[in-house]
Amino acid sequence: MAKPVMLIIDDVEMNREMLKQYFLNDYDFLEADDGDIGLAIIETKHVDIVMLDLIMPSLNGYEVLTRIKNSEHADLPTIVMTAYTDGQSEALAMEMGADDFITKPYNPIVVQCRVRNVMARRERDAKDLQVREMTHTLEHDRLTGIYNQETFIRKAEKLLQEQEHGDWQLSYWDIHSFKVINDLFGVITGNAILKAAAGYLQHVSKTSGGMCCRMGADRFALLLPEGAPDMEALIHGMDQELQNIEVTANITFFVGVYTIANARLPVDRMLDRARMAMKSTHGNYIKRYAVYDDAMRNQLIEEQLLVKETEIAVQQDQFCVYYQPVYDLHTREVVSAEALVRWHHPEKGMVPPGMFLPVFERNGFIMRLDYIIWEKVCQFLAWEKRFLPQVTPVSVNVSRLDFFNRGLIDDLCGLVRKYGLEPRMLKLEITESAYMDHPAQIQNITQQFRDKGFIILMDDFGTGYSSLNMLKNLPVDTLKVDMAFVREIEQDQTARILMRDIVRIAKDLGISTIIEGVETENQLRYLASIGCRDIQGYYFSKPLPTEAFCKLLQGA
Repeated sequence: MAKPVMLIIDDVEMNREMLKQYFLNDYDFLEADDGDIGLAIIETKHVDIVMLDLIMPSLNGYEVLTRIKNSEHADLPTIVMTAYTDGQSEALAMEMGADDFITKPYNPIVVQCRVRNVMARRERDAKDLQVREMTHTLEHDRLTGIYNQETFIRKAEKLLQEQEHGDWQLSYWDIHSFKVINDLFGVITGNAILKAAAGYLQHVSKTSGGMCCRMGADRFALLLPEGAPDMEALIHGMDQELQNIEVTANITFFVGVYTIANARLPVDRMLDRARMAMKSTHGNYIKRYAVYDDAMRNQLIEEQLLVKETEIAVQQDQFCVYYQPVYDLHTREVVSAEALVRWHHPEKGMVPPGMFLPVFERNGFIMRLDYIIWEKVCQFLAWEKRFLPQVTPVSVNVSRLDFFNRGLIDDLCGLVRKYGLEPRMLKLEITESAYMDHPAQIQNITQQFRDKGFIILMDDFGTGYSSLNMLKNLPVDTLKVDMAFVREIEQDQTARILMRDIVRIAKDLGISTIIEGVETENQLRYLASIGCRDIQGYYFSKPLPTEAFCKLLQGA
């Protein structure tokens, strides 16, 4: 291992040789007989410690020390040496930044100890700095510099327990359609927005005695004590801050607030409540914040009870599949179907999907539930082949979390092999919003599915801002047009034009379409006039239990 390098700056050669003898086994040496040469060596070569004589003919040691400490080498350990023993020289050198002081004539043991102590102290300081830097990196968000979620939760719990008798509020901040802004204006602009938002929240928290963090993506949390600015003022301040960023789109935060009644409640549960309040504000541009209340609390309790019952529900086979038929508009015959999950609870009856699916998407259980439904559909296809040639493929939903499962492709391929099916008998439904969240990842996986023979269906097409651009990049076989368009085509000319153009563009690209949510004869006539063929909706049939669906296929 290379030895550290000692630079000796002294105009007396004998002094230099003497010092070299003291450290012969521990250091490599560089020498200079005046200050200018010594400074040039420091600028051009690696040096670990400087031994500097104060009295030299051209540039004295005080001047050299001043230049070292006022340069980028200010942290370079420097020990000064002099024959003066008046005390004033030592005091002046130490005030100017010297790390230690040695008087002549040299005492070898004293010289060696002082050099060793200086180097040991610098090594400890370097390690302490490294630990502080590592701690800062671990505790702070890399982009914005404010706390990350894990650190925020830990420090917020400590703060609240220390001041549990005060009144506090926790707010959860989310930028509306941030992914669209990123897509339209680029990641650099998106990052500038996140940094500006973080800077504003950091300023608010510091001036109010609170703290903030970046929760991830475009979400932030802010903990403030009683007496802090009210939420209207905080949101207005954020709007003013973000106006300084030159973006033509509106940057809109929605906020959920939890007023802390019990400071010993885990902070992650407080954040869940604030997030629930925030979600209730989406789409309301008049009042962009909401406060967690008893109604939200009751909903959260109901969700938590459902979560506790999921394992029993799996064991007792409470999750079942309903099939909603897809009809050929011209022949009025069933040509396909969508598999939908239903929960038959032994006490609550039919649990609405809107109650349990969002919960399962948040806690990750949706991945397990999806696999259960895929297997039930494969079993059904294998058992009922005699009725199904005319209605395959049957579509199954693939949730956005499934794309984080490295075994996703193997899981689905394994199921079709297990039940003796062809991959083309399953149509995999992914939502447009899932693609917008992780376009490259989903594009790669869907292409692999297509290569293996699966059919890809894009669900809820038209709900996002990048729909047409998505068609250019994503390997998709079928579009299911969002029912929001269908609801409006009877009254809204714009909706009719959009529907017509979507169907036409899809046809030109060789992509089939399914129109969902069809409920009236007028809707059906318009869809027929623009060339639509596959229709799904209550006009023909609601989702049916497996037995009822089989009877429908048999004409019973």
